[in-house]
Amino acid sequence: MTSDSVRTIRTPAVRRAVVLLVHSNLFVAVGATSVAVTASVLCGYPLDPVPLAIVFAATLFVYSSNRLTDLAEDERNVPERAAFTRRYGRPLAAVALSCYLAVIGFAVARDLPKAQFLLLPAVVVGLYSLGRLKRLLLVKNLLVGVSWGIVPLGVGVYFGDLRPSLLAVAGYVTVMLTTAAAVFDVKDLRGDRAEGIRTLPVCFGPGTTRTVAQVVNLTAGVAVIGLVASGVLARSFLVLLAFNAYVGAYVPLATPDRGPLFYGFVIDGEHAVLAALVLALDALGWLGGG
Repeated sequence: MTSDSVRTIRTPAVRRAVVLLVHSNLFVAVGATSVAVTASVLCGYPLDPVPLAIVFAATLFVYSSNRLTDLAEDERNVPERAAFTRRYGRPLAAVALSCYLAVIGFAVARDLPKAQFLLLPAVVVGLYSLGRLKRLLLVKNLLVGVSWGIVPLGVGVYFGDLRPSLLAVAGYVTVMLTTAAAVFDVKDLRGDRAEGIRTLPVCFGPGTTRTVAQVVNLTAGVAVIGLVASGVLARSFLVLLAFNAYVGAYVPLATPDRGPLFYGFVIDGEHAVLAALVLALDALGWLGGG
């Protein structure tokens, strides 16, 4: 892969489509929705479009808002994305806000259980984008990890059934997304250093960050095997090891000179890849409920 990963996409139409998906935050919203799909299938919940739509809209709102508040930092770290945000960011954020308010209105009108928790995305936006928490070492990464870990729990809350297997998936997602957030910081090394934002790559360097990420990734995989071997999780949860393999493959490639599409498409694509694998195996009858 070249120093600018945008150049690795040779077909102009494909490149434009990928740029639109990544910079518009549609792809990361699909990723979060994929987490809900994976959790639903593995833990034996039906694939209901309502919680999936809620996750998609809430994620789109959070990331679209973050693009606007982080515009100055993106000018230094990812100028191509900043240029996209300057041109399209406000109308896209307006659409995202409309979708978010629509799902809140729907939840209230349908009297969905724990509908008040739909305000959490707005809290996340405030803490991450408007506060100073992202300047504290690991706090930003943990906030991202916990926010994504809430996605599987939201599925259980919607169905009024928080199963032990779902709690395990939520913990797994939290750990893996905290790790991914730390790896993402590698691309922002120069800008974060200039802005005085303390991240693992800034404080310890990209090499140490990649090593820590791989250790956590390996530990999470071993934990999955242990939970399955002890009978806490069904054997179907071993499919999560494919996720660990995917992470293990991209972590060594995470360097400051990689373009935004490597991080926004290859890394964020991990969730969609896992969900597609889970759906395919389930369709073949190779998976069972958790």
